[in-house]
Amino acid sequence: MGAALADAYLDAGHPTTVWNRSAGKAAPLVAKGATHAAEIGDAVAASPLVITCLTTYEATREALEPAAEALAGRTLVTLNSGTPAGARTMAAWAADRGARFLDGAVKNVPVAVGKPDTLLYYGGDRATFDAYADTLRVLGGDTVHLGTDPDLAALYESAVGATLLPALVGFFQGAALVQARGLPVSSMVRYEVKWLEMIGSILPTLAAEIDSGDYTRPGSSVGVFHEAIGYEKELGEEGNVDGSWIEPLNELVRRAVEQGHREHSISSLIEVLKRA
Repeated sequence: MGAALADAYLDAGHPTTVWNRSAGKAAPLVAKGATHAAEIGDAVAASPLVITCLTTYEATREALEPAAEALAGRTLVTLNSGTPAGARTMAAWAADRGARFLDGAVKNVPVAVGKPDTLLYYGGDRATFDAYADTLRVLGGDTVHLGTDPDLAALYESAVGATLLPALVGFFQGAALVQARGLPVSSMVRYEVKWLEMIGSILPTLAAEIDSGDYTRPGSSVGVFHEAIGYEKELGEEGNVDGSWIEPLNELVRRAVEQGHREHSISSLIEVLKRA
């Protein structure tokens, strides 16, 4: 991802200085015109805008610590994984070193960086975002400022990202079932995409139900999902597939029925997820 970010700036004609913990990884970018800084302090000092892409906030701070003095008066933008608490700690760390701070997230894969419809969102000082909005938009045309709280990008990254693994494992289970019949997984992709598009189309309705707290006009009720639980074991046995990963989800449905939500929208599961 870091290489993709630098590539986007080089393609857009921005003078770009790069640094990597593994120096050899900079070679392809240097070949495209980037300046390679041997020391991170030199990389930070090269520009008023410093963009980092490491694994975590902790890794980012560790890498930047030798360049802490050089951060004063500059804008630091972090694009890494982590929690809202981690983003707040990172913001305080940057402020203590005299840097302006934005935390962001790239909501796509590396090959999509720089494309007009690629989404990136940021949290932090609005004036700082506005000052660099055009430069940040090089990384993706759908560039959004979520608000002034520095942890908002990490919050939305965690909230939106929660969908990923369950959706992928569901796809993998379906793939195993199709393979068990001797059919190629590629044969189901078109239908899976349509299914995901359908899910996307109902999210506004589900969000409105949750925001209002009114679950009484269900498009699909908890009871419908509850009745389907019994088929999961049968399906797994027929396809010789381990479906135990879905059991915690089924348990949520059972608890929702126990709490009186059988006739309510499936969105009422949020009331089971919330802790008192």
